Amino acid sequence: MTILRLLLGDQLNPTHSWFDAVRPDVVYLMMEMRQETDYVLHHAQKILAIFAGMRDFARLLQAAGHRVHYLKIDDPQNRQTLPANLDCAVARFDATSVKYQAPDEWRLDAELSAWAAAQAMPCGMVDSEHFYTERADCGAFFAGRRSWLMENFYRDMRKRHRVLMDGAKPVGGQWNYDHDNRGTWKGVPGEPADLRPAHDHAALWQCIVDAGVKSFGDPQAQALRWPLNRAEALLQLDHFIDDALPHFGVFQDAMSTKASRLFHSLLSFALNTKMLGPSEVVNRVEAAWQAGSAPLAAAEGFIRQILGWREFVRGVYWARMPDYATRNVFDHQGALPHWFWSGETKMRCLAHAIGDSLKNAHAHHIQRLMIIGNFALLAGLQPQAVHQWYLGIYIDAFEWVELPNTLGMSQFADGGLLATKPYVSSAAYIDRMSDYCKGCHYDRKAREGERACPYNSLYWDFFARNRQQLSANPRLGMVYRQLEKMEGETLDALQTKATALRGNLDAL
Repeated sequence: MTILRLLLGDQLNPTHSWFDAVRPDVVYLMMEMRQETDYVLHHAQKILAIFAGMRDFARLLQAAGHRVHYLKIDDPQNRQTLPANLDCAVARFDATSVKYQAPDEWRLDAELSAWAAAQAMPCGMVDSEHFYTERADCGAFFAGRRSWLMENFYRDMRKRHRVLMDGAKPVGGQWNYDHDNRGTWKGVPGEPADLRPAHDHAALWQCIVDAGVKSFGDPQAQALRWPLNRAEALLQLDHFIDDALPHFGVFQDAMSTKASRLFHSLLSFALNTKMLGPSEVVNRVEAAWQAGSAPLAAAEGFIRQILGWREFVRGVYWARMPDYATRNVFDHQGALPHWFWSGETKMRCLAHAIGDSLKNAHAHHIQRLMIIGNFALLAGLQPQAVHQWYLGIYIDAFEWVELPNTLGMSQFADGGLLATKPYVSSAAYIDRMSDYCKGCHYDRKAREGERACPYNSLYWDFFARNRQQLSANPRLGMVYRQLEKMEGETLDALQTKATALRGNLDAL
């Protein structure tokens, strides 16, 4: 009797209970597939890092005595789809049962459920043993409520898991220290050194290219700086705790052309492939605060991203899919300008944020939200096209976490289920939080003229165009009071300018 246990490319967790004992009747099945490389156009580093991590994980399991059947992307026996490869593996090993860990993406969950239901042998799903919550927990928490406020969910998670708590109250007397986390960075303290190991994956990259896999971005195949395994991810966590966390809080919203990482952790790839668990990261950050090596505002801000936001968006995803992926409340239909794939735009902020993304397969959350996402929403780009771009370009982008962040938080395409207001700004915010406006082709203060910053006219045009959907939002009262003062020639000129810009985004 042989049991097949399927491991997906984002299930690289050696601490899972599956691996507590070596069983000769169990074969672990891992596969590199065109199905997964091709469902959206991916950044080269994303494909490379996941395949490299999978191969390393297979070696680790084999070294521990486990049986592993690994299908490489160029294996002649590889049928390149999940159901076909499962069928072949069942026949090859005369399997009597198939088990799989819960997929995090709706499409894979549906595909595996359908395949399992069609089998005569027992097939079943087990927990991935990764998240704090079950899939349905968030939906149950908000059942019957008109508004899904992450803050309410976050406070409940803090209480339930006893994180940063002093009895029944939050440590320090506040739940949220966001107001302390909005400093601009002037170069001091210096950005911590990037101590991630550099891996030479030139041979693997050539194998991927020869297999016909399409991608974009810089593969950095000879010096890829993403962890291959849990041991490397733990070292990356150590470096963040020691060198970056103390300054993460105050500078988490800052942006600079002089730095890409600033004080962000770069742990999201290791977390989302399950090399690291969220609870161990949260515990390490809380311990750093308790030891006095990180301020409370930094620890709370980082913990909120994992214990609060990460679990929250996963809950939204499973509660709202598959319809959530089609949301487009503003009926935006604009195509992505060509410079989303090259970074070649005269707007310095976008050139840097997109350029970093193309080079590193990474940008921190304010670059994603308040530079790229901000522009996409103001310009009226189709949210599904924006979603596919985010899903493809970022090393940490898996649909369960990326889709709600993009359609909900960034593009407000769900009409306000996830975010309480659209996260958009004119050039003033960008100038306040970065050095992007200095030396830019466009004038951050101008609203009209060829050199006027596009964000300015697009900002006011966005609110004017969407008055019916947004004017009753209590968080936008000041915006609409200002807009009323512009009624007439001023607003007409701004909207004329914005319409011209939206009609020729490639030229910006």
